[in-house]
Amino acid sequence: MASAPIAPYNSSPLGNSSSPNASRESLKMEPLADVAMLPGEERVIDKDIIYICPFNAAVKGKVFITNYRLYFKNTDSETPVILDVPLGVISRVEKMGGASSRGENSYGLEITCKDMRNLRFALKQEGHSRRDIFEIIFKYAFPLSHGMQLFAFLSQEKYEENGWNVYEAMEEYRRQGVPNSEWRVTFINKNYELCDTYPTILVVPYKATEEDLKRVATFRSRCRIPVLSWFHKENHAVITRCSQPLVGMSGKRNKDDERYLDLIREANGTTKLTIYDARPNVNAVANKATGGGYEGDDAYQNAELVFLDIHNIHVMRESLKKLKDIVYPGVEESHWLSSLESTHWLEHIKLVLSGAIQVADKVSSGSSVVVHCSDGWDRTAQLTSLAMLMLDSYYRTLRGFQVLLEKEWISFGHKFASRIGHGDKNHADQDRSPIFVQFIDCVWQMTKQFPTAFEFNERLLVVILDHLYSCRFGTFLYNCESARESNNVRVKTVSLWSFVNRDTSLYINPFYTPESSCVLYPVASMRHLELWVTYYIRWNPRIQHQQQSPVEQRYKELLALRDQYLKKLEELQLSDSAPSSTHLTNRSTPNAATPNQHITHLQTPF
Repeated sequence: MASAPIAPYNSSPLGNSSSPNASRESLKMEPLADVAMLPGEERVIDKDIIYICPFNAAVKGKVFITNYRLYFKNTDSETPVILDVPLGVISRVEKMGGASSRGENSYGLEITCKDMRNLRFALKQEGHSRRDIFEIIFKYAFPLSHGMQLFAFLSQEKYEENGWNVYEAMEEYRRQGVPNSEWRVTFINKNYELCDTYPTILVVPYKATEEDLKRVATFRSRCRIPVLSWFHKENHAVITRCSQPLVGMSGKRNKDDERYLDLIREANGTTKLTIYDARPNVNAVANKATGGGYEGDDAYQNAELVFLDIHNIHVMRESLKKLKDIVYPGVEESHWLSSLESTHWLEHIKLVLSGAIQVADKVSSGSSVVVHCSDGWDRTAQLTSLAMLMLDSYYRTLRGFQVLLEKEWISFGHKFASRIGHGDKNHADQDRSPIFVQFIDCVWQMTKQFPTAFEFNERLLVVILDHLYSCRFGTFLYNCESARESNNVRVKTVSLWSFVNRDTSLYINPFYTPESSCVLYPVASMRHLELWVTYYIRWNPRIQHQQQSPVEQRYKELLALRDQYLKKLEELQLSDSAPSSTHLTNRSTPNAATPNQHITHLQTPF
């Protein structure tokens, strides 16, 4: 029997056995030899159960629940069938069948996961045999709904590097070339008084006073004023980000806001400031009814407004649901292309990438831009971070990509808690949406189109998404910096980057070629985009053998060949330098040039 899929990028063992504080009940449990528990992880319950594997027959085994994970191992076969699922991945737990249900394995539990898979377990129909396991999974998968802490606050993992120090705002702005004569740093938000979802350090036009900033804040949704995200060192054009103006149905104007946007334009002396509104035009107009809106031509005369037609969080949530339906558990080959098209997932990826290309191109040609959606924390973050990835090769390094996520997503207040629902049982919450998953998908599309431009590999992207859900690290918890500050996240939890940076070799792309001044323009057309199979369909064991593309295989072969030639060259050089055989050295010298020539040729693509 083929084994069930195992999480491909599980962490390596970090300690064993349960904590000394474990209850007496857990001391009586079977030893859990196969899985090394994390420091701070404690056993809660284990139970004989049947896993209804969608790829094989029903499998008898034992499920172990800790305060961090659900772990299942079969007992009825020599071939291991293992599930290792962080509880944070669980979106929903439901009872399947009732006491009077007929049919084999019709009584049990159905678990919906956030990572594209569902799990079904059956129990014997006697008494209330599933009550204890249901209540424990429900309680530990949704700790915040039960007045308990997320596992990140219970974890006792230790790492050499403190990942919380990866991003220092002032250091990053200095790297970009600010402050300067056009842009200044302001600490007006040091206590989150100007905007409670913005970071404490902001960069604003040099000529804008603190009073200007306060007045502009009154006219921008959630007080999210236009602030600098990225500065182009050569042409001094900038990417600024904000939320929608509060125009409303009556078409309100705000002279301070209009003047402020003009200061952004004036900073590098361009005639027009381009405002990229991520929304479809019709949505932006509809937002006027709720007090929002967009920058009209009459009020913002030195600006041009471009709508990018990217749909809202609700459309994206439904699109991913449809994608899940066609990829798990089975993939129907006969109608695959039409089924994929009906999800519109790649269409949305295309629109996000296309918008980011427009932003990057405008800045690269010397014009400053303002980017916003409604509140400036979803589509805005997608557009600014992707444009910055295209423009700035630093963000394409392993460390730089971490800085990009910390800056544009975490520091600038993408609502991770609301969008992901960490530890919250309300699976139908309308605030949930895969905005960050979509962004990572766009990054993956770029890595496929530019296989030598990124220092990091696909594995990093999968690990980031796995721990987006796992609640093992504090990196993606809460909605904004002020909430993380008040919950002492940097002190009480470990950063994901501590874990990633302890062994960077796992995440390095061997084909990376540093290219400092190159701007990347991916092709955002449906013909050039593809479904990220190794993420969305990874739980299907039949997909595993297709994971490596022929191009990647060829690269690996070339690398192996290069290593062989280097080894041969080293051996020849050693034999050349041997003092005892002058005649041999003379004979070998011409031959030594041959591998050297091959090496030069082979190294060209790298």
